[in-house]
Amino acid sequence: MALLRKVFQSCLTGSLNRHLSHSQPSMFMVPIVIEQTGRGERAYDIYSRLLKERIICVMGPIQDEMSSLVVAQLLFLQSESSKKPIHMYINSPGGSVTAGLGIYDTMQYILPPVATWCVGQACSMASLLLAAGSPGMRYALPNSRIMVHQPSGGASGQATDIQIQAEEIIKLKKQINNLYVKHTGLSLERVELSMERDKFMSPSEAREFGIIDKMLEHPPKYDKSKGEKEIEKE
Repeated sequence: MALLRKVFQSCLTGSLNRHLSHSQPSMFMVPIVIEQTGRGERAYDIYSRLLKERIICVMGPIQDEMSSLVVAQLLFLQSESSKKPIHMYINSPGGSVTAGLGIYDTMQYILPPVATWCVGQACSMASLLLAAGSPGMRYALPNSRIMVHQPSGGASGQATDIQIQAEEIIKLKKQINNLYVKHTGLSLERVELSMERDKFMSPSEAREFGIIDKMLEHPPKYDKSKGEKEIEKE
């Protein structure tokens, strides 16, 4: 009986703790929005509702899971329309180079123009995604920050393995530098010099560098006849 009592008390305590932990508000809770339709109400999580408006959010570190979700959303929106622009909002410290290149390649592969917006920060790999938006459609909000630098990484193991990893990261460095040259219009020499160390930029500095086309303080014009945002190309 004593053993059963202990087991019961343990289960009760565990159940109570789980209940209390689930009852606490989560700082990562995803809001739900309600939409009135002709068939009644429909509930969406906020990101699904934004996706309906052709808006993709790249928020947080760029890792494989995020990359797969963003790639899937880009491909889905292309299947919906190959002409209407896609709006990608970026607030990211960067992350995995290969995961970021997966997003980058998909942005270049699909037919719809992709407008990129920096809100908060676009650092490291995220700054390349910002620069990879369609020409004339790369934006930053006034207090956002953009940072570029060379790729970093670590290696361990046998000397030959370390050498292989070092050679690979040097190849990636050259590849990424060439992508910045392509999207900024700067010379390779200037890009290489800027990428040697962390280079933080304000929106105006990022525009001079060629990563963005314009800083926006207010929403773009809305064309009611087309039912979508009109992005003005410079």
